[in-house]
Amino acid sequence: MLRQRFVLDTSALTDSTTRELEGYDTLCKGINGIMDIVADARLSFDLSCYVPYPSVYNELHGFAKNNGCDEKVIAKIDTWLVKKTPDRYEVKIPSKIFYEYVDYMRSRVNKGMSVAEDAIWEAATECLFITSNAKNKKNIEIEIERDVIGPIIGKFRDKYRTALRYGILDSAPDIDVLLLAKELDAAVVASDMGIQRWAQQLGLRFVEAKTFPAIIKEYLHHVK
Repeated sequence: MLRQRFVLDTSALTDSTTRELEGYDTLCKGINGIMDIVADARLSFDLSCYVPYPSVYNELHGFAKNNGCDEKVIAKIDTWLVKKTPDRYEVKIPSKIFYEYVDYMRSRVNKGMSVAEDAIWEAATECLFITSNAKNKKNIEIEIERDVIGPIIGKFRDKYRTALRYGILDSAPDIDVLLLAKELDAAVVASDMGIQRWAQQLGLRFVEAKTFPAIIKEYLHHVK
């Protein structure tokens, strides 16, 4: 069998949908179970799973420790995932990719500004209605803060995060995953839509985190 290489994003081991599909009820059990599958595959047909070091590796350790995973789970991460720093100087990426990325980011920022403007107008309109019914300035301020500004700001934050972050690369680990996969000619494993979009731009194979365990199990089934 042709040797298989995968580069794992943090979401490859922490994705909640993956846990549901595989029947794990906690993050620690999910990581532990997926690591067991990876270990079997490594020993059965020399499958290699990489994580960018130190960015994604440190994220995984942080998730495991913050969720109370025991030392056995952390040991499996250290044992079965190959830590490698991407060669940021030698990996060549077409300039057109970065041009499109900058243009895409600009459109996202503009969309975020539009959402902000809508929220401001909505708040101002509601304030005018409330003002006409209030008895004094103090009551106006309390009512606006409790009944208008709070809920609107809450909705604004959700929309703003979605507008700016959905489908984009927004962290160094995301970029490291793509660079390392490009360097190794490996498949990317993630649940992040931004990573998926730019993996396609770079001509990389992409595997959704939720299907990754099932793919490895299928390999193992036929090897055995």
